[in-house]
Amino acid sequence: MFEGISVIVLVFIVLFVLMILGGSFFTVNTAERGVVERFNKFDRVAEPGLAVKLPFIESVRKLDMRVQQVAIPIETKTKDNVFVKIPVAVQYQVLPHKVFEAHYKLAAPQRQIEAYVYNVILGHVPKMDLDTAYESQQDIALAVKKELDSTMETFGYLIVKALVTDIIPADKVKNAMNDINAARREQEAALAKGEAARIMAVKNAEAEAQSKKLQGEGIANQRKAIIDGLRESVETFTQAVPGSRPEDVMMLVVMTQYLDTLKEVGANAHSNTILIPHTPGALADLYSQIRNAVLVGTETAKLTPPPDAMPPGGQRPSGRM
Repeated sequence: MFEGISVIVLVFIVLFVLMILGGSFFTVNTAERGVVERFNKFDRVAEPGLAVKLPFIESVRKLDMRVQQVAIPIETKTKDNVFVKIPVAVQYQVLPHKVFEAHYKLAAPQRQIEAYVYNVILGHVPKMDLDTAYESQQDIALAVKKELDSTMETFGYLIVKALVTDIIPADKVKNAMNDINAARREQEAALAKGEAARIMAVKNAEAEAQSKKLQGEGIANQRKAIIDGLRESVETFTQAVPGSRPEDVMMLVVMTQYLDTLKEVGANAHSNTILIPHTPGALADLYSQIRNAVLVGTETAKLTPPPDAMPPGGQRPSGRM
């Protein structure tokens, strides 16, 4: 009896050693799945952790479940015949519930993804000019992802992200684009400077016109004040001195203004030497000229109608009596 038990124990020990030597125990990492084949035929999927397989009968192949990335440089031309390089990055991973499809249906997933990316890029970019291609990078990336989603899912792969990272034309094209943009900026700057100069010129002209208008109104008001003052002086003098004539008063006023002018000229250190007649006869002459000018101005004012008083024919009167 004891001999039978010893034989059984010996058999178990031999089997245990054979299992160890044959690699019956194996582990699967967290980011992996194990594909167990029995006689090279799919049997089951081993989840992460410790697992057992039949020695010499079953074999295990491990599949990476992490997100992987493939970079695909593509060269094509745009609608305006500019050759560009478009680097595309595609991120993908195996679907946990489609390990069988990912392992057996597709031998080289990266080559398959590259072929579909080429197909999408060459179907979109040649229909766009260079500027539109720059503006449509996001749309191109979405088109790539959409095409890959519908295809790669049947092979057990999930497309996480498709990125069009850049659009790179030739160096000559870049330099030409920079020159065009620089010229455009300079043109806009020149237009802005010209507009600013025009506005400044208009504003200066308006300010000068307003200044001259105010200056003319000031001179007119000054002359009006002088005339009113002279009239008051004449009236006061004739009332204070019985028998006096307006001509005598005007002569006195002119004499006073003449002497005040000489005083101001002499008091100014920066004035030049001025030679003027200052005899009583010269004063009479000066008075006569002022009187004649006042009379002529008065007669002219009487004969000239106001601006809004136009005759029916649309012509102003000539002013001749």
